[in-house]
Amino acid sequence: MTVYRSRRPLTGPLTPSCVRDVTLPLTRYGRRGYRPDDVHALLDRLAYELGELSRQLHQVHAENERIKNALRAWQTDSAVSP
Repeated sequence: MTVYRSRRPLTGPLTPSCVRDVTLPLTRYGRRGYRPDDVHALLDRLAYELGELSRQLHQVHAENERIKNALRAWQTDSAVSP
């Protein structure tokens, strides 16, 4: 099986703006390949969903930190009180 290797691979973490800024070369003769409007619509959808997932992950991390802090406070209060 062949692995696709882009001439200009995306570097670093994939972000919505990276996906939106991707430009794909046009095929020769203008008839082969995908329609540019369809590709851009897919990239826009991917960028939106990636942004939503990033936002949700950030919320989960914040909630996790809040719960850990509450647990630490509860453990401290329970250890001090007889």
